[in-house]
Amino acid sequence: MKSKLDTGSSIFTIMTELSNKHDAINLSQGFPGFNPDPRLLELVCKYIRSDNNQYAPMAGIPALQDCIAEKIKKFYGRTIDARQEVTICDGATEGLFSVIQAVVYPNDEVIVFDPAYDNYGPDIVLAGAITRHVPLIRTKERNDYHIDWQKLKDTINEKTKLIILNFPHNPTGAILRSEDLDTLADILRDTSIYIMSDEVYEHIVFDGKKHLSLASHDELWSRSFVISSFGKTFHATGWKVGYCAAPIELSKEMRQIHQWTCYSVVTPIQHGLAEFMHTYPDYIESLSSFYEAKRDYFCKLIEPSKFSYQVSAGSFYQLLDYSGISEEKDTSFAKKLTEEIGVASIPISVFYETPPFEQKLRFCFAKEDGILEQAAEKLCRL
Repeated sequence: MKSKLDTGSSIFTIMTELSNKHDAINLSQGFPGFNPDPRLLELVCKYIRSDNNQYAPMAGIPALQDCIAEKIKKFYGRTIDARQEVTICDGATEGLFSVIQAVVYPNDEVIVFDPAYDNYGPDIVLAGAITRHVPLIRTKERNDYHIDWQKLKDTINEKTKLIILNFPHNPTGAILRSEDLDTLADILRDTSIYIMSDEVYEHIVFDGKKHLSLASHDELWSRSFVISSFGKTFHATGWKVGYCAAPIELSKEMRQIHQWTCYSVVTPIQHGLAEFMHTYPDYIESLSSFYEAKRDYFCKLIEPSKFSYQVSAGSFYQLLDYSGISEEKDTSFAKKLTEEIGVASIPISVFYETPPFEQKLRFCFAKEDGILEQAAEKLCRL
């Protein structure tokens, strides 16, 4: 039977399977190597044991919607309607899918920034639309991955329906600056283009910097779908709970797809998250320092190696440049590291339409220190 998608397996599936086959340390797939806070686990168990195991409301448990609205107000200064502008999703992945299917039609064009998370392309294909790729760039003036504004302007046309942002960025760890939001608003001001902002690493930003959500910008908010993830925030990727925040009319459109995609999200986990966020409001503020310590420790362990790097500004990923070790393509070098050295990573070229020759791999440092130490010891042998 011919498939609607001819994309093959996700790189995350490929590298995890390769890691398992060779009993390698898996720093490829982006999941924490530790459990959620024990207090959160107890709360979820409490709700499982009580009368909270039937369907939740389609848009989410009201208490959790309220907590999200309070969080958005606290961190981004935006007052939103919890019932009409917050939708609990079956992970950020379902939120991304539902937004794309809601607003994108056949032959529309969607702009993504490369290296782009590999979920976006297949969702766009299933909507019958066309993906336009705009590579992020690095310049002498700004030595981080950032948007090429002129290239973005040149790519926008009358068919452009949606632009997908992803900051803190996966896989590079780049973050937005305030001038980025203003420039984007200037470019889009006289258009009807929507924005979907994938902000799943919103609370993992380092070195005293702050995440700039599209919810914080008055002009951009009016055309934005903001997607986030409880899995990343609470070390619980297996729970598959996320949310979409958007203005009322946009939320209505997204929910038209959400109701048929999953209808509602697991009830006791929603209740547990709501009580945890209400009871321990300072937890989220501890995430950046927690993961910054992980990043710094991993980089310290790698320091004696022949890898080079620029420290990640956000997310729980660190890019390592192996040009001082090998001239191989990143896909073959990542496979070699997994099979022969015993450490799995992600080659970033797979996230490009036209990959530049960058000899970089992405490593997830959201692991216990002992695992990072074992991985670094292996990598330092190269």
